[in-house]
Amino acid sequence: MAVQRDTDEQTGSEAERPALWSEVRIDPVEIALPKGVGYTLRAYRPIDDVTPTDVSEREADEFPDRPRPTSDEEEDTLVDAFGDEFDDEEEPDDVSDEELGEDEESADESEEEDDEDELANEPEDVPVFLGRAGQVYLFRSVEGLVDFVRSGAEHDMTQLDTWSDLAERITPEDVVPLAEDSYELDLVVSNLRGGRDSWDAGLIIQAGELARDLGYALRITSVIGSMAPGSPLDDLDEALRAAESGGVGGFLAKRRLKKIGAEAAPLGWRTIIGKISGVVDWRD
Repeated sequence: MAVQRDTDEQTGSEAERPALWSEVRIDPVEIALPKGVGYTLRAYRPIDDVTPTDVSEREADEFPDRPRPTSDEEEDTLVDAFGDEFDDEEEPDDVSDEELGEDEESADESEEEDDEDELANEPEDVPVFLGRAGQVYLFRSVEGLVDFVRSGAEHDMTQLDTWSDLAERITPEDVVPLAEDSYELDLVVSNLRGGRDSWDAGLIIQAGELARDLGYALRITSVIGSMAPGSPLDDLDEALRAAESGGVGGFLAKRRLKKIGAEAAPLGWRTIIGKISGVVDWRD
């Protein structure tokens, strides 16, 4: 199993969080990639309030439908391992309908309908990152990030209504990402290669959240497709979440995880990390 870095000195708790971030509704983010660790900023805003990044200057994303394998052999592995692995899955014989909790399922469906009704009445929040032209800016030091924020340079976040406030007030001491805003993408592939018994659900789920945000914000169509609902990597994500939750659902999820291709999962994630690395602009 891959060993995660000690991030106690790099990340803070909600109690230690400067009020600045809550007031400007922007957060510092730490991202670890194979080429290093960098800091950036992320915000969520209603979709009607932001203009998507202009990717016309960026080379077209050549593989929008699925992660591109690096060889014919890897493509066969991806198809074989991720093909229809969940379509024909059967429930275990020793679990009855009563144990699956039909009443609980009905309650969950009702709750989902209520949530959908509430969400339908307000615009969806979408991610915006510090960057421009379909790239995300990463800074190897918090000082470099702060200097850039104060510089007055043009980028996608200047459209935010609170940006000028942040630019005036930010200091290096403020840039302490919360644990949930620190992502170790550099560890995902090695962890998945360690085998199902060593898969770190928290690491992989958190990486998936960042990949979805970056895919949408930077308009990386191949990453969006790879992590879309119903995709193999999204199925992996959902199975890990369910397994973590425990109960009967967790028991069934663990059975699903056993059917996931141990070679295909790291292959798919390696492709996603490669795509993300390709749109990173290291600024210092």
